Amino acid sequence: MLEIKDLHVYYGAIHAIKGISLKVDQGSIVTLIGANGAGKSTILKTISGILRAREGEISYDGRSIKEATCRQIVEQGLIHVPEGRRIFADMSVKENLEMGGFLQKDKAWLKETEARVFEKFPRLKERVSQLAGTLSGGEQQMLAIGRGMMSNPKMLLLDEPSMGLAPLLVREIFTIIKELNQAGITVLLVEQNANMALSIADYAYVLETGKITLEGPAAELAASAEVKKAYLGG
Repeated sequence: MLEIKDLHVYYGAIHAIKGISLKVDQGSIVTLIGANGAGKSTILKTISGILRAREGEISYDGRSIKEATCRQIVEQGLIHVPEGRRIFADMSVKENLEMGGFLQKDKAWLKETEARVFEKFPRLKERVSQLAGTLSGGEQQMLAIGRGMMSNPKMLLLDEPSMGLAPLLVREIFTIIKELNQAGITVLLVEQNANMALSIADYAYVLETGKITLEGPAAELAASAEVKKAYLGG
């Protein structure tokens, strides 16, 4: 569904992503793990059009999106849920969800999808009129994912969904990611919590200083002595 070939991304003179290649099969969960500063978020921003690649190719659903605008990418159902949630703090929960659905013209579909979001995240329903900036960190993460659902995703790019959350909430968020995948949404997950990421993913890539150093089925990487030592505290 998504394929990246020999991708190079720069921040000015800094060579942040150094020729990586990866693919995400339709219906799968693929995770990208690595330390802070390895370039994980840069890859997602480049896929979603926020950053531009200097070299390489990005194709989605069989078509190049390397030169596509952010809006064109969203219109194709490739939805980025960014690191740090990036909710609209001065808008209500409902208004944030409406922003997620701004490209959708079918009002009945929007209403049904909003109901599905509230079914998945009952706490958001309880706080529907509350300003998003007053929500807890976990509730804001739920809102960010809910806003992504309102964009009718075929594929979700999730950037550090567990960041700053208590362990119980982390488990809840990962359960929801798994449920969204089972409902037919393909997922590319960037995550520092390697244990949790590998527990739900089908395939995994390890990124170090802009290069992929290991890849394989997630269960195999979780059992690898090298990965255990570097990322799993083993």
